[in-house]
Amino acid sequence: MTTEMQEIAITEEKPLLPGQADPGKEAEIAARILLDQGQEHSIETPHGMLHATLHGTGNTRRPAILTFHDVGLESKSCFSTLFKFEEMQEIVKNFTVVHVDAPGQEDGAAAYPNGYQYPPMEQLADMIPAVLQYFNFRTIIGVGVGAGAYVLSKFTLSNPESVEGLVLVNMDANARGWMDWAAQKLTTLTSSVTEQILSHLFSQEEFSASTDLLQSHRERISKAPNLANIELFWKSYNSRRDMNIDRNSAFKCPVMLVVGDQAPYEDAAVECNSKMDPTTTSFLKMADAGGMPQLTQPAKLTEAFKYFIQGMGYMASSCMTRLSRSRTTSLSSSYSMEGSRSRSRTLSQGSQGGQLPPSPSHTMEVSC
Repeated sequence: MTTEMQEIAITEEKPLLPGQADPGKEAEIAARILLDQGQEHSIETPHGMLHATLHGTGNTRRPAILTFHDVGLESKSCFSTLFKFEEMQEIVKNFTVVHVDAPGQEDGAAAYPNGYQYPPMEQLADMIPAVLQYFNFRTIIGVGVGAGAYVLSKFTLSNPESVEGLVLVNMDANARGWMDWAAQKLTTLTSSVTEQILSHLFSQEEFSASTDLLQSHRERISKAPNLANIELFWKSYNSRRDMNIDRNSAFKCPVMLVVGDQAPYEDAAVECNSKMDPTTTSFLKMADAGGMPQLTQPAKLTEAFKYFIQGMGYMASSCMTRLSRSRTTSLSSSYSMEGSRSRSRTLSQGSQGGQLPPSPSHTMEVSC
């Protein structure tokens, strides 16, 4: 009997030496950091370059969430608190998110030369289609604050087929009137650009309290290397035109209007709500939110956003934890039936997908 010897190759697994990093773990950590920070892109548009930060892998079966920030902010300072909030991660992991910075507003942007003609608000809206084309987005859910809300609204009116829903914080659809113009001229003579922008971002109560948030933004804006660019964006927003919306010519998609009580644009948001189609519009007035509810009340805004997305037919199985646990620590509905404040649609707690049905006009207010 002969015995056949077979040669077997044995690969020696060498243990990691003390202090030696695991390449696999390093790659995983690097991927997580990249996912958290996002992928930055410079996008050429008909009216100049745009900076955008992409989060996610590009789920083409669902609309992307596209954000546009307010004056005096950029995408990070405007939206990081909200989109990094723990309960927002359920939304973030299900959608591609892209944060768009207005020209020259992103972190590290070089100051424009003297005499540079900054795009008017209409041209800023006309830059958005290039972003969708660049990332191959078919449709989006727009989330805009202040000036960003105006830009996304203009884009939606011109491109209704590209927008499945809008969340508009501190929306003002009106051009500045003569009284506003005169007041702005007087303010220009007596206040710095930084203080003008802060009065746009914060409520009088926040000024009186001199909140830490206000102080941090005062320091950030006043020391910004691109302050000249911020001033150009500010002037562009103050030169906006009246949007001329009404129930017959408003948005074709679901809209959620959000404003903090006693915010600088509370009255403007209420007036905008009165002009909207009540069967497709929700009005969310948030107590104790100040001028920037996305920074001061991210938990409540996240829950409202989840309801809004559910009403569009997405994330039907999402658990509304805060809203279902308590009326006092989450969204409690306080209905106002007086005048234009009542012309909106309630975010239905029973919605588990599909379009929210028309309901009696109510104003939802959030209190804690």
